[in-house]
Amino acid sequence: MQPTIEQQIRRFIIETFLFGDSSNGLKDTDSLLEAGVIDSTGVLELVAFIEETYKIKVKDEELIPENLDSITNASDFIRRKQVQNP
Repeated sequence: MQPTIEQQIRRFIIETFLFGDSSNGLKDTDSLLEAGVIDSTGVLELVAFIEETYKIKVKDEELIPENLDSITNASDFIRRKQVQNP
């Protein structure tokens, strides 16, 4: 069974920023920046992952917390982009 977008984003965040430690209790709606999980460089790494994995282009004006600051926001953003550019 194909993992959900949320599962793929969570796996990437845990492997890349939390060094494989999934015991931190990170919720899908938690702010990744406020929780200290990622910083501005981490946002760029997340964007690179999203662009490569989902074959979408993230525009500079789309680099806002509403699109990328939580697992839920990133997943919803990816879904919106996939609908715009099938």
